[in-house]
Amino acid sequence: MTAIKLDGELVAAEMKIDLRARIEALTERGITPGLGTILVGDDGPSHNYVSMKHRDSEDLGMHSREAVLPADATQADIDAVVDDFNADPAVDAYIVQYPFPSGLDYEAALIRVKPEKDADGLHPVNLGKLVQGVDAPVACTPAGIQRLLSHYDVPIKGQHVVIVGRGLTIGRPLANLMALKRDMANAAVTVVHTGVADIGHFTRQADILIAAAGAPRMITADMVKPGAAVVAAGVSFEGPKLVSDVDDPVEEVAGWLSPRIGGVGPMTRTLLMANTVAAAERS
Repeated sequence: MTAIKLDGELVAAEMKIDLRARIEALTERGITPGLGTILVGDDGPSHNYVSMKHRDSEDLGMHSREAVLPADATQADIDAVVDDFNADPAVDAYIVQYPFPSGLDYEAALIRVKPEKDADGLHPVNLGKLVQGVDAPVACTPAGIQRLLSHYDVPIKGQHVVIVGRGLTIGRPLANLMALKRDMANAAVTVVHTGVADIGHFTRQADILIAAAGAPRMITADMVKPGAAVVAAGVSFEGPKLVSDVDDPVEEVAGWLSPRIGGVGPMTRTLLMANTVAAAERS
């Protein structure tokens, strides 16, 4: 068996066709959707990721605004920028890029963001609405994973979804999203993490396995049920090399598999654009 590739680049490109049409409709009304980013410190991957977001914005015909603060910025400096973005009518939605330098409070900055301008869908108000099943900005990577699986007709309703990782950006919101009684969801969901002694006991039961722990190659072929859909959402670095949570031989066991590059990443960035366009439409 060789897994079907869950091609995030392809799905993202198709989504952008719809986004361009929505942006053009807004532009005709004199509205240009605006995405903002706030980046603090010198984290290389964060700088690269933010740069890609601004390139995506430009490609789609959106306005973007970037604020870069030094690693020695104070919490008060960050608060002032967040307040400025909250008040800026040209910024429909924005992100506060994680991680922060040591000694600064990322969660305090996130809570200060206006919920309606939360492009990442990680504000406590929006996470609470997700738990309630109320429409609100949804965390980009979980929404992207859901869309990717749906595009490739991976059955979700009534299936067993196992998520490895309980982080704020993927594991926790994805568990709630997949359990909702709605289209592209309604699954039985199990969340495990690196503190669980025998992760394989759970992953071998999964119809859909989401690896989101940030632990290199932790999901090996013997941990995957034959024919399961496997989404490699977690990555880490070994020196300059980007390494997936999913070991390469999994491709010979899984029915579907997202690639290390060109899988989840393009979907996350495109859902960020979609959240921003939706915010502009609401305003």
